[in-house]
Amino acid sequence: MSKKKRRKTIFLTTLLVFMVLSTTLLLNWEQIQKKVSGSGGRTMSESQSGPISSLEEQEENARIDVSEYAMKYNPEGFAGADPEKQVGTDLSAFEKDLTFFNRELSKYEQALLDAQSNNLYFIITSVERDMRIQVQDSNGVIVTGVPFTIHVGEAGSYRDQDKDGILYVSNLIAGDYEVTMDEVEGYKVPSPTIIRVKDKVEYLPIEDIALLIKTEEDIIAEQEDTGEKDALDDADATEIKDIQELGEAGQMGIDVSKYNGDIDWDKVRNAGIRYAIIRAGYRGSSTGALVEDPYFRKNIEGALASGLKVGVYFFTQAVNEVEAVEEASMVLSLCEGYRIEYPIFIDSEGAGGNGRADGLDISTRTEVCRAFCETIEGAGYSSGVYASRNWLNKNLSLAQLENYMTWLAEYRETPQYGGRYQFWQYTSSGSVDGINGRVDLDISYLAY
Repeated sequence: MSKKKRRKTIFLTTLLVFMVLSTTLLLNWEQIQKKVSGSGGRTMSESQSGPISSLEEQEENARIDVSEYAMKYNPEGFAGADPEKQVGTDLSAFEKDLTFFNRELSKYEQALLDAQSNNLYFIITSVERDMRIQVQDSNGVIVTGVPFTIHVGEAGSYRDQDKDGILYVSNLIAGDYEVTMDEVEGYKVPSPTIIRVKDKVEYLPIEDIALLIKTEEDIIAEQEDTGEKDALDDADATEIKDIQELGEAGQMGIDVSKYNGDIDWDKVRNAGIRYAIIRAGYRGSSTGALVEDPYFRKNIEGALASGLKVGVYFFTQAVNEVEAVEEASMVLSLCEGYRIEYPIFIDSEGAGGNGRADGLDISTRTEVCRAFCETIEGAGYSSGVYASRNWLNKNLSLAQLENYMTWLAEYRETPQYGGRYQFWQYTSSGSVDGINGRVDLDISYLAY
C-alpha cells in the first residue's frame, strides 16, 4: 500500500472513530439531562383524587435541574470530571459502589444531594367537596414550622397559620383545581398540581391516613378520650357479671382498651373466652384528632397469639361522612397485617355532653355510621354499629343501618331492646382471669 493510500485510510478510520464517540457522548448527555431535569408535586393515586400524573413521573419531575450546579461546581462538564470522584447525576450510584462511603463527596455531588433534600412535595386528598393538603420533604416527613401559603385555583389562597404542614379546605365546588405554593426561602416548592374535588363522598380508604394518626403523647388524653358508657344509665339489678355457659347458643367474648391494662391472654382463653373485640383508637372529643389506642397492638398481637379470634372497634366523634371515612381508613391502616375475623365496629355513644359529636341530629349521626361501615365493607371486612339500647332507639335511624351488624349494650338479664342484634354486651363489670379489674363481657350469636 502506498504512503498516500495509508494516510487516507488512517484519516478515514480516525474520522469514523471520532464520529462514533461524539454520537455516543451526545446520546448519553441527552439521557442524563432527561433523567435529572424538572421538578414537581406528589399527590394521591387516581382512585382517590382524580386523574393525575403517576408517582414515577412525579419523582422524575422532582429531580434537580443539574445544569445550574454543573456550571458552578463542574464547569468542565462530565467529560472533565475526575472518574475517581465523579459519579454523574445518578444519586443511587452508591448502591453499586462499595467504596462510596469511604470517600469524600465532590462539591458537585454534595450540591446535588443538598438541593434534593430541600425539595417539597404535595400530598393531596379529596373525599367530598373538600381538599386536605399536606406538605412533605423528600423523606416523606410533614414540614412544620413554616407558614406556607397555598393557592387552590379560583377557591382562593390559604395560609398555614399554625405551621403544622397541613391545610384543610372545605365547601369546594366539585371540579379540577390547580394547587400551587408561594416560594419559600431555602426550599424548592412543588410545581403546580391538578387535583379533582369530588361532589359525592366515595367510601374508599384514604391511602395516606397514617400521616394523621397521633399517639397519646401528641395530645392531652384526659381531654380527648372522654367516651361514656350510655348503657350504665339503663342497667338494672338483674345484670349478669359472670362468664356464661352458652353451649351452642353463642360464643363468649370480651372487648378491651387501654383501660384494661396489661392482659395475660393465655389465661383469658383458658377462662372460656373465645374472641376479643379490641379498640383500635378514638377521635378526640375536643380537637377531633385521630388517636391510636396505646394498647391496640399489644392487645391484638397477644389475643391472636393465644388463639383467640379478634374484631376491632373505634370510638367515633366524627361530625360528617368525610370524617367517618377518615376514621374507617385509620382502622383499616392499623389492622393491616392482622387476621381480623370478627366485625369492625363504630362505637357510637356520648362523650360527656361536651363532645364535638354529641349534638348531632339523627340523620347526620346515621350517615356517619353508614359511611364508616361502607368504607370497612368495601375493604372486605364485616362491619357493625355498637350502641346502647337507648342510643339505638333515640339517636340513630336503624332502617338505614340494617345491612350492618348491631352490637347491643344493655346491662340486664334479658334485653328489652326490640330490634335485631348479633352481639350483646351484657355487662361492663365482668371478671375474667388474666385481667385486673372489671371487663366488658360479650356474647356473639354468630359463628366465626
